[in-house]
Amino acid sequence: MRLKRLLIAAAMVAITASGALAQEPTLQTTETRRFDAPEAKQGVAADKTHLYAIDNGRIARYDKVSGARQATWTGDPVRFKHLNACLIVGKELVCAGSNYPSVPQNSAVEIFDPVKMTHTRTVPLGPGIGSLTWVDRHDGFWWAMFANYDSKGGEPGRDHRWTTLVKYDDQWRRVGAWALPDAVLERMAPYSCSGGGFSDDGLLYITGHDRPEMYALKIPTEGGATLDLVATLAIPVEGQAIAWDPYDKRVLWGVNRATRQVVAFKVPPVTDVSSPK
Repeated sequence: MRLKRLLIAAAMVAITASGALAQEPTLQTTETRRFDAPEAKQGVAADKTHLYAIDNGRIARYDKVSGARQATWTGDPVRFKHLNACLIVGKELVCAGSNYPSVPQNSAVEIFDPVKMTHTRTVPLGPGIGSLTWVDRHDGFWWAMFANYDSKGGEPGRDHRWTTLVKYDDQWRRVGAWALPDAVLERMAPYSCSGGGFSDDGLLYITGHDRPEMYALKIPTEGGATLDLVATLAIPVEGQAIAWDPYDKRVLWGVNRATRQVVAFKVPPVTDVSSPK
């Protein structure tokens, strides 16, 4: 009986250890370039020839080759309190905005003309299930991440575990929603999801607030309302918003807040091993 108990205990330790190990980055991305951008505090977006560095109520457009700043936009800090992540959709720069760290949490999608560097319109999402940190266009739908926090910027009765991915149709009507897996939430605590976007492999890649790692997720196909964790990747930035480069395959852009730089890194192919056998 004593040997049996020892074997069971050893097995439990092995399971626990393997579970913890599985949460550590198992894939490595490769940095390809970086350059200075004083506005690189929250996120960065990319098109064919330009980069757009985001800092709350400021956006600056940079030449993608030389790194020279070409134009800037500065918004009213009352109306544009916290722009976090942007991406190019067609001929528009689409950004996630909120009133973070104020409560009740209030969010909006802010849309800009990236050529004229002017604000064109707002999609007000209003108070709801968290603070909007990023939006993406994928598979004919809009996707939006609503962050929740344990302290600053969080609402009473909700912590980081309430972070939610929402799927919208073209009229911004909610058609689906998913929670993050526990393994990812534990790595993000006490903060939340800061960046994210779908890749051409169909997986959703997201980042937290302060860890140099990224999580590849997929929408569950066999039931449930929690995203499946596929892989954890090491990245050369400490979380924050990210954006896929639409003209450079498997390249993501992020920001280094400490040095105020935009950073590009190559993402290796990720094999989906999350489906039950």
